[in-house]
Amino acid sequence: MPEALNELKSLNERSREIFRRIVETYIATGEPVGSRNLARVLPTTLSPASIRNVMSDLEHLGLIFAPHTSAGRMPTQQGLRLFVDGLMEVGELTPDERRDIEAQIKVRQQNSFEQVLSEAGEMISGLSHCAGVILAEKMVGRLKHIEFVLLEPGRALVVLVGEDSNVENRVISVPPGLPPSSLTEAANYLNANIRGLSIVEACHRIESELATTRAELDDLTRKIIKAGLAEWSGTMDDRKSLIVRGQSNLLTDVNAAEDLERIRRLLDDLEAKNDLIQLLGLADRADGVRIFIGSENKLFSMSGSSLIVAPFQDHSRKIVGVLGVIGPTRLNYARIIPMVDYTARLVGRLLT
Repeated sequence: MPEALNELKSLNERSREIFRRIVETYIATGEPVGSRNLARVLPTTLSPASIRNVMSDLEHLGLIFAPHTSAGRMPTQQGLRLFVDGLMEVGELTPDERRDIEAQIKVRQQNSFEQVLSEAGEMISGLSHCAGVILAEKMVGRLKHIEFVLLEPGRALVVLVGEDSNVENRVISVPPGLPPSSLTEAANYLNANIRGLSIVEACHRIESELATTRAELDDLTRKIIKAGLAEWSGTMDDRKSLIVRGQSNLLTDVNAAEDLERIRRLLDDLEAKNDLIQLLGLADRADGVRIFIGSENKLFSMSGSSLIVAPFQDHSRKIVGVLGVIGPTRLNYARIIPMVDYTARLVGRLLT
C-alpha cells in the first residue's frame, strides 16, 4: 500500500484521470481503450495526441500495457493494485441489497453449520456473479454426545455428535498405558457438563471447572479432557473445510481461446484445493477485507484471477473462517468488497 501511494503521488491530476478511465473501462468491458475514446469521455478537453503522451508515461511506469498490437491500453497487475489501493472509491450496499442478504441469511438460521456455510457460498456467488469460496474450521454446532475410543497405545478417537446430527471424529494423544476406565470417566464427565453448548462454550466451561478444581477427576482423566480441548479449540491445521460454489459463473463472459484456457487452469487450481486453503489461511490472520490480484499469490500466478475475502468471527471474536469470491482480475472491486465484508459479518453473527 505505501508503494502504491508513492506511485500515485507521482502522477498529476490529468494522468490520474486518464489512468482511472482506462482501469474503469477495463473493469466494465474487459477491452483496451484508445486515446480517441478517452478524448470523448474525459471531463477536460484533451487531444488524442496529448492523451497518448500521458499513456506513454503510464506505460513507462508499468501501470498500463498494450495487449498484442492493439492501439488501446489495459491496466497491468501493478496498475490494478494501484487503482484498488489508492484511486478506487468503494461503494456501499444499498438498503435493498442489505435487506436481501439479511433475508437470505435468516432463512438459513435453522440449518447445520456446514449447510449455512455452503448456502452462504451459493449466495455470495449469485450476488457477485463469481465463484464463492469459504474456508472454515470443521465443527459440529451444539454438542449432544461425546465418546472416547482407544485406538492404540498413545492414541484415542474422539467422536463428537451435534444436536444437528453432524458427527465429527478427531484423534488425540493420550498417555501410554491409559486404562479404558479413564476414557469412560472423561466421557461421562463431559457428557454431563457440555450437552447443548457450542464447542467454544464447552471449552470455556470445562477450562473454568478444571482451573478452579471443582471437577473431582484423577490426573489421567484431566489429561484426556485437556487433550480433547486442544483439538476442539482449533489448534490443528487439518481441521479446515473448503467450500467452493458457483464455478460455472467463471465461464460466463469468456470470449477468447486464451480466456477459456485461463479459466480451465483456475478450475484445476480450485479442484486441487491445497494451495487455495493455504492462501485463504493468510486471510484469517487479519481483520477486514483482503484482496489478492493475479500473481500476487501462488495459486493464481498463471490464471489471471483475483480473490476478495473477509474473515468471520465467533462470539469471542476468534476468527473461525473466511468468506469471499474468485473471479477475473477485472472484478467490480468497488461493488464486491462491501458485499463480501457485509456477508462475512452476517455469517459470523449467525454462527454465534
